[in-house]
Amino acid sequence: MTSAMKETFRSSRPASTPPPPAPPAPAALASKVRTLAPTMTRSMQRVAETVAGDPAGCAALTVTGLAERTGTSEATVVRTSRLLGYPGYRDLRLALAALAAQQATGSAPAVTADIAVDDSLVDVVTKLAQEEQQCLADTAAALDVTQLEASVAALAAARRIDVYGIGASNLVAQDLVQKLLRIGLIAHAHSDPHLAVTNAVQMRARDVAIAITHSGRTTDVIEPLRVAFDHGATTIAITGRPDGEIAAYADHVLTTSTARESELRPAAMSSRTSQLLVVDCLFIGVAQRTYETAAPALSASYEALAHRHHPHP
Repeated sequence: MTSAMKETFRSSRPASTPPPPAPPAPAALASKVRTLAPTMTRSMQRVAETVAGDPAGCAALTVTGLAERTGTSEATVVRTSRLLGYPGYRDLRLALAALAAQQATGSAPAVTADIAVDDSLVDVVTKLAQEEQQCLADTAAALDVTQLEASVAALAAARRIDVYGIGASNLVAQDLVQKLLRIGLIAHAHSDPHLAVTNAVQMRARDVAIAITHSGRTTDVIEPLRVAFDHGATTIAITGRPDGEIAAYADHVLTTSTARESELRPAAMSSRTSQLLVVDCLFIGVAQRTYETAAPALSASYEALAHRHHPHP
């Protein structure tokens, strides 16, 4: 149907209020929570994570009961329900009851998979694989390609690149730096906050600073990014909380999945998976843009290390 035909068809229909979009399927609830959590207030996050983590228990609660359980208000519960795609709390309760029934009967797999102390290694492998696949899918869906392209362009033209990360995020920072070094870029990973700040003071225009923080509020990562920002460097934040403090000092924000935590699987594991996907996207994008210099540099690095992998007899 052409655009003109569509317009004629629309004008010939009687004016009416379009039907509201259908609420998400029960099995999609946890994925919806992961995707929307970064845009929610802290109180709404508590409601969303509680219903996704215990659908059976929450399905039995009134709006007042859920508000009391999460330490929030009835209005917050209703707003959270609507943000998740349900007309009201009653509809969310019905979805929770359906999800709980699916999980109890085994007719559909759980969307999130906590690992219990007595799980077999077979179960551990299966649950981790499912969770990390979902984490990667959520990150890919939420990643702003415009922000990614701008970040790649800045890195490809950078005189110098500094990457800040603490703990598990520092492992990701080191991974990005060693990739960039192998294609001929000047890059450094900083885990010491004092050293990070003193290096950030030296940054200028055409330099790029990258901060990696799942929470978006890690002071030891925010501070050097702020200093680099103030000195004119292009700044990039890789974070699960695009509304966190880190965003105030980031020219570009790359959002990662905020997978649900469990006792045996802390955020450091789930966040690292999504951060590594973003790092790989950055690296491949930069390698594409700088292929004429990147390809020879990568070949040279392979050649330099070849004898270590295949020593002469």
